[in-house]
Amino acid sequence: MVLMGISILAYVILDGYDLGVGMLMSRASDAEKDKMIASIGPFWDANETWLVLGVGILLVAFPMAHGVILTALYLPTAVMLGGLILRGVSFDFRAKAKANHKHVWDKCFMGGSLISALAQGYMLGLYIVGFEDTLATFAFGLLAGACLAAGYCFVGAGWLIMKTEGELQKKAVKWARIALWGTALGMAIVSISTPLLSPRIFDKWFSLPNFFLLLPIPLMTGFLIIILEVVLRKLPRPGDKYCWAPFAGSVGLFLLGFHGLAYSFYPYIVPDRITIWDAASAPESLMIILVGALIVLPCIIGYTIFAYRVFWGKVKDLSYY
Repeated sequence: MVLMGISILAYVILDGYDLGVGMLMSRASDAEKDKMIASIGPFWDANETWLVLGVGILLVAFPMAHGVILTALYLPTAVMLGGLILRGVSFDFRAKAKANHKHVWDKCFMGGSLISALAQGYMLGLYIVGFEDTLATFAFGLLAGACLAAGYCFVGAGWLIMKTEGELQKKAVKWARIALWGTALGMAIVSISTPLLSPRIFDKWFSLPNFFLLLPIPLMTGFLIIILEVVLRKLPRPGDKYCWAPFAGSVGLFLLGFHGLAYSFYPYIVPDRITIWDAASAPESLMIILVGALIVLPCIIGYTIFAYRVFWGKVKDLSYY
């Protein structure tokens, strides 16, 4: 369960920023779009590895839960995969297309990024409400999709602040300030609705002494949002000081939000229906999976660290020659 959680969290942060960059391209000039693509070029494909790992662990370690979750989320999952495929195709085709066709593939890349982000947020919304099929839950899913898209835009803007310079960096600061409050709204909606939808979760958060023990999580989240707003108002600074702060802060927000959700739903893997103990494979199967994961995970972490180390620093002009 921990390995699956790490995989999903890593995917949300790492692929989240390149999805955010893709959505923000709609606000950039043609030259800036090339810079934005160059900033995620060495990373975006490998970032999706974490999604494959997380879903793979869900399938082999918790097959019962995999069946329930994927059945309930079949259509949004198909939409998400369609968006990811469109992104992948557009990323390569924009480099080979004639000049008068390039803008078409740029729009496809932006559209694929937006579709994927909205679908993931919609799935999160349905998961929170326990996969109920009503008009209200459909609306909540759409709202969660919009809020997660804002969160991805924020982490993507933070990435651009760290990786770019000049006018594009200034634009990224403006985008980050707008997306920050969309992210804050989304976290507030999820934080309020989750305990209201489940008496069990309400008791976990608001019974004593849990309330006082868990109070630092929302307080730290609110404090971090205020700090990020203050920092963004002062960026960019001479010498590019603190250009890393918005991205680091966005990672902190996702960590706090993920921690709150994990605490709320544990030990259920399907909210209020199936626990991790009920859904788990046989102990012998889990041991085989664990050994495989302990081999694969260090490899993924190793080449991820290596790639980020090699391509660290400010992005340069994009060239395919």
